[in-house]
Amino acid sequence: MASGTVPAARFSRGTAWVTHLTSEGVRGTMKRFIAVAGNIGSGKTSLVEFLHSHYGFKPVYEPYIDNPYLDDFYEDMKGWAFHSQIYFLTHKFRLHLALDQDVETVVLDRTLFEDAEIFCRNLYRMRKITKRDYGLYRELLETMTTVIRPPDLLIYLRCS
Repeated sequence: MASGTVPAARFSRGTAWVTHLTSEGVRGTMKRFIAVAGNIGSGKTSLVEFLHSHYGFKPVYEPYIDNPYLDDFYEDMKGWAFHSQIYFLTHKFRLHLALDQDVETVVLDRTLFEDAEIFCRNLYRMRKITKRDYGLYRELLETMTTVIRPPDLLIYLRCS
């Protein structure tokens, strides 16, 4: 097995919906937006690679490496959480806008919705983001979500 290849059996429980999507003509006339969500290490990237290699879906990966606030955030979460989350929000918004224009079925490793509803919300609850900043973040999010479409299918991976 080649490096990075995912064994088909690992994701066999999800094969039924993928077969249904491809049999309906997703690869040519009808595009879909599939999102993969889950904790770090749950297999999101592996599933995206599997769907790409087996069904030809266009893989799109989370652009977290380029976040210039990430190192500062890990040094001082309270001081940099809002900046880091705004960076993710704006860059994922641009990514979602581009995906809306794509003609292929895409499978996305982590979405803007996950960032907002899990990461930013938890940072607010942990008091790493102020109420005022969180309110501004939510206002920006609400505005952005009026112009982007949500995923057609969300696959949540949970580990135990």
